Amino acid sequence: MTYQEMTKEELLEERQALVKEYDAWKKKDLSLNMARGKPSTEQLDLSNELMDVLSSKSYFNDQTGTDCRNYGVGEGIPEAKALMGEMSEVSPDDMIIFGNSSLNIMFDQVARSYAKGVCGSTPWCKLDKWKFLCPVPGYDRHFRVTEFFGAEMINIPMTPDGPDMDMVEDLVNNDPAVKGIWCVPKYSNPQGYSYSDETVRRFAALTPAAEDFRIYWDNAYSIHHLYDVPEKQDVILEILDECRKAGHPDMVYKFISTSKVTFPGSGLAALAASKKNLDDIRKYMSAQTIGHDKLNQLRHVRFFGNMANMKQHMRKHAAILRPKFEAVWDIFGKNLGDLGVGEWTKPNGGYFISFDSLPGCAKKIVAMCKDCGVTLTPAGATYPYGKDPDDRNIRIAPSYPPLEELKQAAEIFTICVRIASIDKLTGEE
Repeated sequence: MTYQEMTKEELLEERQALVKEYDAWKKKDLSLNMARGKPSTEQLDLSNELMDVLSSKSYFNDQTGTDCRNYGVGEGIPEAKALMGEMSEVSPDDMIIFGNSSLNIMFDQVARSYAKGVCGSTPWCKLDKWKFLCPVPGYDRHFRVTEFFGAEMINIPMTPDGPDMDMVEDLVNNDPAVKGIWCVPKYSNPQGYSYSDETVRRFAALTPAAEDFRIYWDNAYSIHHLYDVPEKQDVILEILDECRKAGHPDMVYKFISTSKVTFPGSGLAALAASKKNLDDIRKYMSAQTIGHDKLNQLRHVRFFGNMANMKQHMRKHAAILRPKFEAVWDIFGKNLGDLGVGEWTKPNGGYFISFDSLPGCAKKIVAMCKDCGVTLTPAGATYPYGKDPDDRNIRIAPSYPPLEELKQAAEIFTICVRIASIDKLTGEE
């Protein structure tokens, strides 16, 4: 029976029993964290040998003979471009290797566009207004970047096939103030959705009213599957290729990194784009840097050797992550499945589960969890300006806690969901 089918008296009796459970958990003085999608210590240990690849006795030259300890090779050593290109499904010629963070590249790209314009267009800082489209729920750090530079951010509802493309097409094709859209096209943050072929082709077929409109395609989870079987691995079309086919080769920046492959903060990050876009970026790089960390590039190349080894490495990650996701799904199903108080996603990969409560309950659930020692991403963070208009969405990050702690956190979460839902339905808030 759903809570909506129960009488007020039945709900209040249910609440009384739940509060006893909640208070019992609260007395345990726990400290559990499901806030951010950080790899666990066990996952980080998978890459420990990366630290042993180079030593004082190593050969430090790349395949062209360039000494990676010195200045130069600002766009990345050839073998790193080949490896990251294969990871990103693009030609090495379409790619520049940067530092350790794809978010840093995105920030820099928005900053360059704001200060100097895109390929000769008017800098955004000189415009009365400029807008950015934000599929929601979405990645809070994306939204923080465009908010920092003063964009007007517009919510675009997400579907299991990707953003609402009718809305995207209408805004992009008719409003010259729309300068970009944030996209996490595969195993999206937080819902774990992957864009359908139709969605990718509709992106490629956009005819922007603004010549400097760009798709910010953050392919953060390109090889981050939870399952080995092909039928449970999402596959998406390659956006650069689709844009070229549609006659719009310059419309996209594609970002990727090894942050959740090796060590977050010490991985490799890259951008792929058309020659026109890359040439524009090179102008600013010539003033910005003499070169990024080529020793780290060399280290990663020698650690993996080839893409097949990188994929095998990701199977080890999946073996650690999969039981955690399945544990959360099992507990949610057992404790919430028939009550009509929430919905959650079951992605085939990525790092997150998206939970939608009854409207008006998310903030209360997160606050109750915090009082019981469970830290979650703040309610509203998955929307621009931190404002979820329905106060429903909560991002669950199963990766970091040990499995037994995660199970405890999930149990507490479901109790908080049930109490908050009863309060909402009975008006006893």
